[in-house]
Amino acid sequence: MAVHLFSSGLRSRRSRYGSRPISEINVTPFVDVMLVLLIVFMVAAPLLTVGVPLQLPTAPARALPSDLQEPLTLSIDASGAVFIQKTAVSNDELVEKLRAIAAERGPGRVYVRADARIPYGRAAEVLGALNLSGYVDVGLVMETVPTGTGIEESP
Repeated sequence: MAVHLFSSGLRSRRSRYGSRPISEINVTPFVDVMLVLLIVFMVAAPLLTVGVPLQLPTAPARALPSDLQEPLTLSIDASGAVFIQKTAVSNDELVEKLRAIAAERGPGRVYVRADARIPYGRAAEVLGALNLSGYVDVGLVMETVPTGTGIEESP
């Protein structure tokens, strides 16, 4: 009685390749290593360009306007008075002064700081004056609340 030493799967493979050794390349580890290297380079590449020591050339040029000017800030105190930077402005001349500033500086971003105790309508009036003056990029400045405490009411 004859006993078969090879299973049918090995027999078919052996018959396909004959008695030669199997020389197939397993590319799975190669692909894994390449993906890891890709991720490493994607993370490391932005960090490499930041700290390059250079001696930059000098040129007789003015600084860009954003470097010379502090951002335009409107403040509304608890009584409803409006300040451009630190200068008090009346309601009648607010739009006129804002238009003059926009003509000089360009209609960039404006930061509005308003006291929490003013009525919402007063803040809306100032925002409307900003819109009439040509400012559309408005940022509202506020205090941050510690994480997880939720929204707290003002006194």
